[in-house]
Amino acid sequence: MLKKILPFLLGLALVLPLTACGPRESAQRSEDGLTLAAVTYPVYLFAREITQGAENVEVTLIINQSVSCVHDYTLSVRDMKILDGADVVLLNGAGLEASMADALEAAHTRQIDCSTGIALLASSHDHDHDHDHEDEDHSQEDPDYDHEEEEGEPDPHIWLDPLRACQMLENLARGLGEVDPDHAALYQANAQTAGSKVAAAYRDLKPQLADLACRDLITFHDGFTYFADAFDLTILRSIEEEAGSEASARDVIEIVEELELHHIPAIFTEVNGSTATAQVIHRETGVPVYPLNLLMSGETGAVGIDTYLAGITANVNTIQEACS
Repeated sequence: MLKKILPFLLGLALVLPLTACGPRESAQRSEDGLTLAAVTYPVYLFAREITQGAENVEVTLIINQSVSCVHDYTLSVRDMKILDGADVVLLNGAGLEASMADALEAAHTRQIDCSTGIALLASSHDHDHDHDHEDEDHSQEDPDYDHEEEEGEPDPHIWLDPLRACQMLENLARGLGEVDPDHAALYQANAQTAGSKVAAAYRDLKPQLADLACRDLITFHDGFTYFADAFDLTILRSIEEEAGSEASARDVIEIVEELELHHIPAIFTEVNGSTATAQVIHRETGVPVYPLNLLMSGETGAVGIDTYLAGITANVNTIQEACS
């Protein structure tokens, strides 16, 4: 009888530690350290910056490939392994990870939403997005500037506005401090230092676009709403296209007409997106095509804020060159 019971007891002993773990929504920092999984590259960069100096904290990137959009992204086996092994998942929020909702829920892992409390703007997709910016100043002296939330589907690319990026840093530091109280002060200090650097860079960059000959943009991605808003630009039209589903002939005709009507000197694509229609318009009109960067991909292990600011600076320089 004892011989029959012993295998059962041994099996029970092996199972109980596993089932006792259950959902990890209340995950805390363990003796082995803390593993953070950032869904997107900008959040990865911010997390790398905020966790500098924190021992045994590892930041990994889930979507680690060149993409221009994650609205329809399907998590790979590799992605799922990273998600499953994480103590905390770091989300951009604002609906960006909507296509992954089922997988994120199934992981039962604690999440930090970097978009919490940030005022959202409607996507600029295929409609005029004209703001009056005459009395608006996103200066360092007023870092908590706000916008009324607009009607329509929100644009989740909030990191392209440097001052909203500062709010993302604050949200991330606060969330990490709750998970890892021992390093809460360090996270807050790193976030404040990084936020001050971003705000100062924004204050220096904005005047570069103050005297453009044309402030109207036509983009072949709908993710530049916040960038345009931050730098007092107007997205006259944005076309969201993927390879194999380019803009229609009617779209091309309308864009050509708008280029002529508004004397627009350039059109803009996204570095990882389709350029097919833009090149057709270039051949038709001679208007040059310039790439802008959503910062959705890049090198892992990169220094966080410096890499982020290099991308924002490159976009400012591109628009200055194209529209001066």
